[in-house]
Amino acid sequence: MGRHEEREQVFLLLFRAEFHPPADMPEQIRLFLEDNEAVSSQKDAERIKERCGLICEKIPELDQLIDENTEGWNTARMGRVELAILRLAVYEMRFDDDIPPRVAIDEAVELAKKYGQENSGGFVNAILAKILKLGD
Repeated sequence: MGRHEEREQVFLLLFRAEFHPPADMPEQIRLFLEDNEAVSSQKDAERIKERCGLICEKIPELDQLIDENTEGWNTARMGRVELAILRLAVYEMRFDDDIPPRVAIDEAVELAKKYGQENSGGFVNAILAKILKLGD
């Protein structure tokens, strides 16, 4: 599984987490991976599970950074698709040294265009661009 496909699976799992309490997530992860034809190996399943767990551990910090870089919006008001994408991208930008920040942004915009509403790509891009400027 390539990074693009893995990132999409992590996003889908993060999106699922929006609908379930943390206590239910081990079972939700198991169900997600068990019924997922896109995850063809145990190695891929473990990487997806691990990345999702690392991101979930940082949600308060990620949400604070997102909130600080939006005007008229906060994470409580955002669509769940956009929020899951932003959390994934901000995690990659701040905590994953293997992924260049601009790649994280490009991939996030593509996910937003695929799964979000008509203006989701621009919304996600604007927030991530502002966060990128903070790190420069």
